[in-house]
Amino acid sequence: MADSKKQTKSSKSSDYTASHIQVLEGLEPVRKRPGMYIGSTDTIGLHESLREIIDNAVDEALAGHAKNVWIMLNKDSSTTVVDDGRGIPVDIMPQYKKSALEIVMTKLHAGGKFGGSAYKVSGGLHGVGSSVVNALSEWMWIEVRRNGKIYRQEYKRGVPTTGVKEVKSSNSELKSGTTATFLPDKQVFSTIEFDFDTIKKAIRERAYLVPGLYFHLVDERGEEKKEVNYYFEGGIKSLVEKINENKNPLHNVIFINKHEGDVEVEIALQYNEGYAENVESYVNVINTVNGGTHLTGFRMALTRAVNDYGKKIGSFKNGDDAITGDDTREGLTAVVYVKMPQDRIQFEGQTKGKLGNAEIQPIVAQIAKEGLSTFFEENPSEARKILEKVYLAAKARLAAKAAKEAILRKGALEGSSLPGKLWDCQEKDASQCEIYLVEGDSAAGTAKSGRDRKFQAILPIGGKILNTERARLDKIIEFEELKNLIIALGMGIGETVNFEKLRYHRVILMTDADVDGEHIETLLLTFFYRHLPDIVKKGFLYVAQPPLYKIQVGKDIQYAYSDEEKDQAIKAMTDGKKTAVNVQRYKGLGEMNADQLWETTMNPSNRILKQVTIEDLEEADAVFTMLMGDEVPPRKHFIQSNAKTATLDV
Repeated sequence: MADSKKQTKSSKSSDYTASHIQVLEGLEPVRKRPGMYIGSTDTIGLHESLREIIDNAVDEALAGHAKNVWIMLNKDSSTTVVDDGRGIPVDIMPQYKKSALEIVMTKLHAGGKFGGSAYKVSGGLHGVGSSVVNALSEWMWIEVRRNGKIYRQEYKRGVPTTGVKEVKSSNSELKSGTTATFLPDKQVFSTIEFDFDTIKKAIRERAYLVPGLYFHLVDERGEEKKEVNYYFEGGIKSLVEKINENKNPLHNVIFINKHEGDVEVEIALQYNEGYAENVESYVNVINTVNGGTHLTGFRMALTRAVNDYGKKIGSFKNGDDAITGDDTREGLTAVVYVKMPQDRIQFEGQTKGKLGNAEIQPIVAQIAKEGLSTFFEENPSEARKILEKVYLAAKARLAAKAAKEAILRKGALEGSSLPGKLWDCQEKDASQCEIYLVEGDSAAGTAKSGRDRKFQAILPIGGKILNTERARLDKIIEFEELKNLIIALGMGIGETVNFEKLRYHRVILMTDADVDGEHIETLLLTFFYRHLPDIVKKGFLYVAQPPLYKIQVGKDIQYAYSDEEKDQAIKAMTDGKKTAVNVQRYKGLGEMNADQLWETTMNPSNRILKQVTIEDLEEADAVFTMLMGDEVPPRKHFIQSNAKTATLDV
């Protein structure tokens, strides 16, 4: 394990005063263009506003001054966030002749994160979080506990309605800290209802990143109170162990932690017996979902460390045996976590999805290379397991390369090379095109007859396809149905992927509404999630919803997509009278003729499509591993736990 240094606490409570607060501008722009500050005004922006307040509390913990964060979802749709940190300063700022609390809550870019003396690292929206949330709230109040006293101020849409005044009593027994309660403004947000699971994911993520910090989430809105608590002593090591649960890890988690100047780097990694890569990266408490320079530095170091150690012990003898970056990713689970001064962070784009600081790449690379080399030297048996894993991946890569070259060379993306089973569309603009992956030749024939051939393509998927959760890329390429699908989509697979060449911007799964159809659908979802994830991440994957019932009264025909719709349709069509009703239950697409399939399932003006999205990557990964992996006990436990809620079609 690499050497680590303890982060020093940034300042004592008594040293955190109004002098630490700097002001850049007022709040006027926030209500005019809220999307510039929180991304959007839909449910995503709503939850971003709450995360800003939560991260202010987390920043106190990162600075070494808080041990607990409470989040309460109140019955009146307001939300309360409490921490036991130092409390926002309340003394007067001479240049404004106002309390520091009021300045922090009513001025943009005012906070202890500017100037670097109160917070070394932070995860908030560049220190503007509290004031932005205040401006976008119908009302808000802050209660500060400092120096044995309690102070409070109230606001309406960012404007103070009271002064900062000392109060005698409080609902909290904490000696220090901050309580913030706010009601999001209906004039700004399309919804003000917070989602319990979304918040739960956000605080669980932060609990892994800040070991020793307790999170308490309480939802008072329903008939029964819901509560979850998170605390992880092991930090990102615990996160890697959680991700690798049920995946047969090959060795203990490797943990690297080191400071380089004012930058701290933490890395945890562990290989498992699977083939999928699962790597997460963070800067402070921000999830950099698109990676960046810190992730690039880690990957470079991992490849170099594996190659150097392999050559040192004689496993790799010449350049032909060299391991590539792709080889080191197979079965890899890792978390790369960088903590650095907030004012130095450079993100690419407004969403903070990718770190752009060039100087971070060599820092992470050096720390990772030193830490990995030390681990390999001190743990030769575990190092050999890793070498064996990546060497097998290299052999599979070479086999897959030959197979892919045979399939994808000679302009496989052009019409003459497309699979014979594909009934392509006439349109060449991918943004206007869609492809239906249809279960069975019979249903595909019906879909071909019923489609609009200008923009709708049909590809039959015959029978149960390969379970790609358990297969290497070379086996996937050799499987006929998947080979046809890869060529039809046109974007390649593995290291040949070029998303710009995707030929359809709507990839639609259309299977029968029975157990076999659902199984095929699950196998296809597994393939896309594991091997063409960009199609899912960019929102291009859909599931068609054929009707379950055809209801006919005389010549009047209606279709229902659920039992509830069926009952409502029968009631409406008979108007409560005893009229002969013919109800047909569709079990397969082949039971509909071409006109019916077009009208109910393929006509853009009538059809119902479910877009496949991933809100929680960690949870999605765990579900695919559990349902489609080799380990039977977790799957058996899942089935037993959920059997009572299953809908059976018998």
